[in-house]
Amino acid sequence: MTEYLEALRRSPLFQGIGPEELSALLDCLGGYPRQMKKGDTVLSAGEPATHLGVVLAGRVQVSRLKADGQRIVMGEIRAGHLFAESFACARADVLPVTVTAGTDGAVLLLDSRRLSAPCSAACAFHGRLIGNLLSVLAEKNLALAGKVAHLSGRTIRERLLAYLEELSLQTGRDTVTVPFDRQALADYLCVDRSALSRTIGQLQQEGVLEADRAKFTLKRR
Repeated sequence: MTEYLEALRRSPLFQGIGPEELSALLDCLGGYPRQMKKGDTVLSAGEPATHLGVVLAGRVQVSRLKADGQRIVMGEIRAGHLFAESFACARADVLPVTVTAGTDGAVLLLDSRRLSAPCSAACAFHGRLIGNLLSVLAEKNLALAGKVAHLSGRTIRERLLAYLEELSLQTGRDTVTVPFDRQALADYLCVDRSALSRTIGQLQQEGVLEADRAKFTLKRR
């Protein structure tokens, strides 16, 4: 675990918790690292929602499978950030999403039941951890509200531009890099990949944007 301590210290879940406290806290929570290869399933839809995770290295994708077999990407989680925390903290009977490794890397899985209840040693930093978790949950809710806004667009054009404009607003730059490949971006926007590619091509022809793989530049007029 020592090779991942720096990644954990950068995680919003462990803000304000020192290295020595962090090691003790992980023992208290029974946290254990898991190596992953690209494509590995980290958590499966349908299993009990008892664990939340922190990406230690690489990234994971959170997705949902619709009844018609269509895969919807809910988001991509990078090193230091959490996944499945809302479901685990809500004690959901079953996990409604699947978490898959987007790259080779490692994750830390934490039992939410041990995280939410003070330990027998009554560590002061356990309270700090719970406060950090509440902040993370609030930020994720804001992000979810943003996605709802993206999907409110009636056309692929409207959805894509709403998403890119929000990334531009967040970074303060006209050129942004999306955290998805083209298929995952289509899944995130709940549209067909071929139709998305055609729309991107049309927007380039109209001079609205420039696209180079995952990099997009909005052309302000």
